[in-house]
Amino acid sequence: MLSSYYGRMRLIIRASVAQDYLSVKQGFTEDLFTSLNPPFPPVQLNRFDGSKEGDIVELELNFLLFRQTWRSLITEDGQTDGEWYFIDEGVKLPFFLKHWKHHHRVLRQENGSQIVDDIHFRSPFWLMDFLLYPVLALQFLYRKPIYKKIFSVEKKQV
Repeated sequence: MLSSYYGRMRLIIRASVAQDYLSVKQGFTEDLFTSLNPPFPPVQLNRFDGSKEGDIVELELNFLLFRQTWRSLITEDGQTDGEWYFIDEGVKLPFFLKHWKHHHRVLRQENGSQIVDDIHFRSPFWLMDFLLYPVLALQFLYRKPIYKKIFSVEKKQV
C-alpha cells in the first residue's frame, strides 16, 4: 500500500463490489461523490462536471478555523473490454498538498468488479508526506463499505 514513486507517495486502495464494471461506471455520479466524503473535514461540493477528460471537480474543505479549495481536472478517461478509468489531477490544492494525481479504475472481475483508487501525492515537505499518508489512507478506506453497499447486487435489482 505504501510506496514512493519519483519522490511522490503512492496509496492504493481496492474494493471488490458485486456489480459489473459498466454498472459501476454508470454509478460514478455527483451523488456517489458526495456520499464518499468522510465526516471530517466537512466538504462542500462547488462544482462537479463528471468524470470525462476536461471535466472539473471543485470542493471546499472546512477545517473549522479555515477553509481550503480543492480543484481537480479530469486529464484522461477511457474504457476497454475489462476496465473503465479516469484520472483527476489537482490544479488548486489545499496548502498541505503540492501534487495530486488520482487514477480511478473499475476492473471487470468474474463476479462483479474491483474499484481501485491509485493515488500519487506529494506535500510541500518530505516529512509531511509520511504524516499525510495515514490520514489519506483512512479517508480512502472509509469509501470501501460505501462502495460495497452502493454497488451491491440488491441495489442493482432495485
